[in-house]
Amino acid sequence: MHMADALISPAVGGAMWIASAGLTVYSARKLKEDIHENRVPLMGVLGAFVFAAQMINFTIPATGSSGHLGGGMILAILLGPYAAFLSMASILTVQALFFADGGLLALGCNIFNLGFFPCFIAYPFIYRKIVGGQPTQRRILAGALVSAVIGLQLGALGVVLETLFSGVSELPFGTFLLLMQPIHLAIGIVEGFVTAAVVTFVWKARPEILQLSTSSPAPAGRSFRGVLATLIVLTVLTGGIFSWFASANPDGLEWAMFRTAGKEELEAPQGGVHSLLAGLQERTSFLPDYGFAKPEKTEPSKEGSGEAHGTPAEEEPWPAVSAGTSFSGLIGGALTMLLAGLIGFILRRFQPRG
Repeated sequence: MHMADALISPAVGGAMWIASAGLTVYSARKLKEDIHENRVPLMGVLGAFVFAAQMINFTIPATGSSGHLGGGMILAILLGPYAAFLSMASILTVQALFFADGGLLALGCNIFNLGFFPCFIAYPFIYRKIVGGQPTQRRILAGALVSAVIGLQLGALGVVLETLFSGVSELPFGTFLLLMQPIHLAIGIVEGFVTAAVVTFVWKARPEILQLSTSSPAPAGRSFRGVLATLIVLTVLTGGIFSWFASANPDGLEWAMFRTAGKEELEAPQGGVHSLLAGLQERTSFLPDYGFAKPEKTEPSKEGSGEAHGTPAEEEPWPAVSAGTSFSGLIGGALTMLLAGLIGFILRRFQPRG
């Protein structure tokens, strides 16, 4: 659900940049008031894990579409809303700057859609109401499912409304809305189960970690380090190997765009802010599309292609074993861990002493 700049006008993009920047400052101030030392490494490790998990698209049966983990609910449940929002902002910034995943103009929209709704709406008003102060495996599953679905539905609605208010694309509101919401309902259900699995693992291994999100201190110990080590191993395996098995189907947003306008990608307006930011992103993204940059190929003639003889185009192999993908997963996870962890360290360093 990473929006491209082609969907966003400078006015809407700028407004959402301001909104997301305001939420970032607010989250940083609130977190600085009460940040336990254990939350700093957890911010980095969970940020890296969500980065790697977002690389894996899973097929939505009978649709021709795919989805990927948003991760906002995992972060909110295990870190609390403020640290979770800062971690999600770190993930999306790394993706946009270094991997050209989501536009720079649309970065404020993406942070808001994937960060604000799960962290400040779904987590406090849905998950915590269901789970309460005495978590059980059933309550965690129910809370994760309902909150993940609602958080993703609100995020998908945000994409549609931001596109509508921008008015720069050819996507009619009604059709786009009727396609975006159902496909992200299916994605949200999968996300709910994954969220429940991760949270349940942490809860069973180290139940005190869940108290970090409610400002209760969790003492350091061997089991805490064990949870961090397990998450790091999962991050390395997910980004380095499991990412080869990502579905090649278009994701929910691309699928809805194709069904609405006949294109999975739209052309961004030429000139102005769009061209300026596109040029900047091209210079910063050293691993575009999570792989090594490929030299441009000349268009083959129909005489020498399968099209001239009526044969189907060559399909990409699956799993897509790629050193570029593995390197992207590992370096992206490391960059996210560094950025999110650095934010937590700085806030911890300048925390007011009581």
